[in-house]
Amino acid sequence: MGYKISVERVKSSRIGEVDFNNLPFGRHFSDHMFMADYFDGDWHNCRIIPFGEYSIHPALSALHYGQAIFEGMKAEKDEDGNPIVFRPSKNINRFNISADRMAMAQMPEDLFMQAMDKLLTIDKDWIPSAPESSLYVRPHMFATEEFVGIRAAEHFRFVMFTCPVGAYYNRPVKVFIHDKYIRAFPGGVGFAKCAGNYGAAMMPAREIQKMGYDQILWLDGIHHKYLQEIGTMNIFVIIDGVIITPGLDQGTILDGVTRDSIIQLAENEGYLLQERDISVDEIINAYHEGKLDDMFGTGTAAVLSHIGEFHYKGENYELPPIEGREISNKLKERLTGIKSGKAEDIFGWVHTVPVGVYSGS
Repeated sequence: MGYKISVERVKSSRIGEVDFNNLPFGRHFSDHMFMADYFDGDWHNCRIIPFGEYSIHPALSALHYGQAIFEGMKAEKDEDGNPIVFRPSKNINRFNISADRMAMAQMPEDLFMQAMDKLLTIDKDWIPSAPESSLYVRPHMFATEEFVGIRAAEHFRFVMFTCPVGAYYNRPVKVFIHDKYIRAFPGGVGFAKCAGNYGAAMMPAREIQKMGYDQILWLDGIHHKYLQEIGTMNIFVIIDGVIITPGLDQGTILDGVTRDSIIQLAENEGYLLQERDISVDEIINAYHEGKLDDMFGTGTAAVLSHIGEFHYKGENYELPPIEGREISNKLKERLTGIKSGKAEDIFGWVHTVPVGVYSGS
């Protein structure tokens, strides 16, 4: 169905305040945002308004009981200057999987896409053109029940805003494999992109960052030995030419859009790829045998980021130089080419925003 989306434009754009050649991640915000409210079993008051603050009730249930989810996407421009988005249908599908797990309302795909297209049309000038830069799109939803008591909410707010960003990591990532804290257990919410997953990781992450590491590489909650994911990325290792990444069957890691894309690209290139359990002992043994070719992470923000070294139980393990990592470099080149519209999209992943449909709104 078509949704009526009202538009209130800014009186004066803030785009001139931004240095697009020096974009930190998540610090600058575009002129507009989309907002809609859910009550009485449907979405109401769909509107695009100037980006800014809005008031909330002190008893807002999301603040007290954690019903909050989000997604992340990136918009770029193709060679004709049209906004393009990488695999947004997979993001909305995952958004609704997270919503279901958190007892929240579903977001109709047509409303999600209509809102995203219209927002990107209005703020298309905010899409940067510098290498490794893009317009980050952040949809999120939270419970708005004004009630103190533990129960599933029936009122929600959906908001989508955008921000121009540069590279998330500008150097190889240093990860700390934790054997004390745990991110997720089978039967939990590890597969959901819910706020609590990230909130619970803040203190352990702060501890290792004080030691000079960038992110935690989490282990499983049962055996404390199998790789799960990094705080901002899914994890891949390459041992003796074989690409390995943890499987999704336990429901403890995120079904990453970039992860799935790398898997498909690797298979298309003819590489041997395995989705299976991989232990810390296996990668350390491979390291000592000279067979640990590569480790890298994948995510919307991080794209494909190489791991420079990892730490486990008092020992640091340094990975080979990035320039020699032929497989991951080739996969990253293919991925970025498709995402930017500069390479053939044989998978049908790129969504081109129909600017002409909304330009008059």
